[in-house]
Amino acid sequence: MLDATQIIKRPIITEKTTWEAGSRNRYAFEIHKDATKPQVAASIAKLYGVRVESVATMNRKGEAKRNRYGTTTTPTVKRAIVQLHAEDSIDLY
Repeated sequence: MLDATQIIKRPIITEKTTWEAGSRNRYAFEIHKDATKPQVAASIAKLYGVRVESVATMNRKGEAKRNRYGTTTTPTVKRAIVQLHAEDSIDLY
């Protein structure tokens, strides 16, 4: 069984996710590869003390990158987009 701190690895802070957080109350997180949507929702509620309305997950496959020494592969990551209740927010900054 995974702990809440093991499920949520880190928040993803980019220009797009910052805009989504401010206008749509949606936050992006990198999560454990075996985490399910209910586990992610419970972990976010426990860690940040907010009400989660929905969770969308996506698997981003690593890409092969060429360099002068051969090829390397970027890591495969699993992301979650979390929609919060309209009255709640997370202060990530």
